[in-house]
Amino acid sequence: MGVDAYRLSISWPRVMNQDGSANQQGIDFYINLLDGLIAKGIKPFVTLYHWDLPQHLEDKGGWLNRETAYKFKEYADLITKALGNRVHSYATFNEPFCSAYLGYEVGVHAPGLVGKENGRKAAHHILLAHGLAMDVLNKNAPNSMNGIVLNFTPAYPLTNSAADLAATKFADDYNNQWYIKPLFDGCYPDTIKLLDDAHKPDIVAGDMEIICKPMDFLGINFYTREIFRSDNIEPFMVVPPNNVPVTDMGWEIYPQAFTELLTKLNNLYNLPPVYITENGCAMPDTISDGQVNDTNRINYYNSHLNALNDAIEQGVDVRGYFAWSLMDNFEWALGYSKRFGIVYVDYETQQRTIKASGESYRELITNR
Repeated sequence: MGVDAYRLSISWPRVMNQDGSANQQGIDFYINLLDGLIAKGIKPFVTLYHWDLPQHLEDKGGWLNRETAYKFKEYADLITKALGNRVHSYATFNEPFCSAYLGYEVGVHAPGLVGKENGRKAAHHILLAHGLAMDVLNKNAPNSMNGIVLNFTPAYPLTNSAADLAATKFADDYNNQWYIKPLFDGCYPDTIKLLDDAHKPDIVAGDMEIICKPMDFLGINFYTREIFRSDNIEPFMVVPPNNVPVTDMGWEIYPQAFTELLTKLNNLYNLPPVYITENGCAMPDTISDGQVNDTNRINYYNSHLNALNDAIEQGVDVRGYFAWSLMDNFEWALGYSKRFGIVYVDYETQQRTIKASGESYRELITNR
């Protein structure tokens, strides 16, 4: 494929035993993978947490338990020492929004808890864990690029009415700014004042200073936008896409939001260098005569890479881009039902076929 960087995640339960000792068999798997990448001249971008928490920690409350943040620090210490100088870049977390909101507030992802009293508390402990781990990364892996990966779904109002604008501001703070503002400004969005006390995070003195650590990079994941309107009961309501192009996930294809997101964040915060760590689309792929002619995915990548270029021309310091994903894979709550890859996987035979989008992607990156 001609790639010069590969993004992967470490599974915490595979590398660390319940007593805190190393599971060498799990660690060796990743060492072999990293050595293989390095031998091919491919830079490993490693994520420490992509949503899989050891069950024994979930049994004690998971991310609702403040102690889990300190357990994460121990895990980060163990794995960074074990992997040595093999890692080009470390991200502490991938998409804290998904772990906290989807896992603990609306119950779409594991552990499947539901309740507004959970989401902000889980998010705070994840951000605390990030800050604690940054100290470890800077000590154990000073030559790696160390940061975090956040996902953003830009919020747009249905109308310009005061009510819709207020609802959209609330949604943006709740879903997007909540996870980035503490990292750079050392505080949560003002929307925190509008929450019931029972729904607010448990902030201990000194927490925000731990969270607000300098980073070498910020990873940004982008797929789509959402439109919001006001509601009589909830602070905001999502308006489903209607008569617009969508992906196989039902997500609107709106590349302009990519440019607007990046330029907005660049204006709001003093950002470090940015890497687009995920961008791509699920499409209803079919294979015929050994070929997958996914023109729709080629068009998605084309439009979004041009939107990214527009942001760069407007001053956003973007250093790299990762397509999501290399291969069709397991999409958490959706299993194998959605295909994001630029390489088609036959799940029965494990045969891999480079899609037309993969050929186009190879042509682009090998000509730069």
